[in-house]
Parts: sequence; structure tokens; C-alpha cells
Amino acid sequence: MSNIASRVSRLIAGSVNAALDAVENMSPEMVMEQAIREVEGAIAEVRAEMGKATAERHLASKKLADNSGKHEELLEQIEVAVSKGRDDLASAAISRQMDLEAQVPVLEQTIADAAEREKELEGYVDALKGKRAEMLEELKAYRARIAEMPENSVIDAAGNPSASHEINKSVDRAAAAFDRASGHAADMLGGGMKDAAQMAELKDLARQSEIEKRLKAMKEKSA
Repeated sequence: MSNIASRVSRLIAGSVNAALDAVENMSPEMVMEQAIREVEGAIAEVRAEMGKATAERHLASKKLADNSGKHEELLEQIEVAVSKGRDDLASAAISRQMDLEAQVPVLEQTIADAAEREKELEGYVDALKGKRAEMLEELKAYRARIAEMPENSVIDAAGNPSASHEINKSVDRAAAAFDRASGHAADMLGGGMKDAAQMAELKDLARQSEIEKRLKAMKEKSA
């Protein structure tokens, strides 16, 4: 997943620039409405990412449950094979169990990571919704002040509703809410062995030893 915090921040910052560029040619009300639409677009974007994280968590959870069921099924098959003296079939089933076991920590980490992303993205949605509500209130207040003014009044730049600095400050606050949000990057360190072939062979030997160990334990249990 890309850094959603940076993406949202850039989107809101872009709306600030657009507002500053357009304020001379657009009414303050139109500028404020555009800024609100930008925030609403960000909400939709973050919700889409949250949906992906939720789907990933559900998929990993289902896979983990399926693997657990297969592991239990293989255990029953191993017991039958041992009782029939079919060490070859028992060994094959044990090997498959080990494959399933190797997936468990990966799936559990996937579930945890997805849940963490969901929580983080939910926080972004809440922050965006809060900013949108604040901007809507400012727009409502601006319209109310305009409605109360005499028809031919000239709106000056000394703090009146249409002053560009007031509009810019309002939109700047929308960006600032997300400038504080930062993604967390983790450095992944890894190293390789000089002789990959020997390491692969050693791994196979260890795996075979584990299979034989489990097979022996099953035989002793059924004896």
C-alpha cells in the first residue's frame, strides 16, 4: 500500500494552491466549495484503501482457518497410514502439514498488518470528516454574513468574509490537518549466505529429519 498519509496531504495541499491561484477569478464562496469537494474526494480515496485492507484481512483469516482444517484432516490421514504400515503416505502427509505450518506466521502477520492499516485509515477518515464539517460551518457562516449585508455593500480586505487571506487561512487549515500525518517506514535488513546450494541442502535435511521425528512419534503413539 502506498503512503496514504502523504497522498492525502498532497491532495489537500494541491487544493490550497488551486484556491490561491483561482481566488482572483472565482468568488470566495466558489473557492470554499471547491476546497470542500477536495476534502470529500480525499475521504472517498481513503475509504477505498480501507476497503482493500478489510478485504485483505478477511482473505488471510479465511486462509488461516482453511489451513487449520486441512492440518487436522492430514493428522487423521497420518494416523490411518501409520496403522496400515504405509510410512510413505504418512511421511507425505507430514510434509504437507509442515508446509501449512510454515504459512501460519505469515498469515497471522498479514491479518495484524491489515487490521492496523484499517485503524490508521479510519483515523484519516475521521479527521477528514471533521475538517469537512468545520469547512461547511465556515461556508455557512460566510453565506450568513453576506446575506446580512446591504445589497450594494463593498466587501473590503480587512477581515470581511470575502477577504482572500481569510479564505486562504481556512483552506490552509485543511492541509495542515494532514501535514502532521506521517507514514512510518521500516528498514528491512537481510543477508544472504555465500553458498546458497549448501544452505538449501541443509534445509532439506532438517526438514526430512523433522518428518522422520514426527513419523516416529506417531508410530509410538499408535503402538
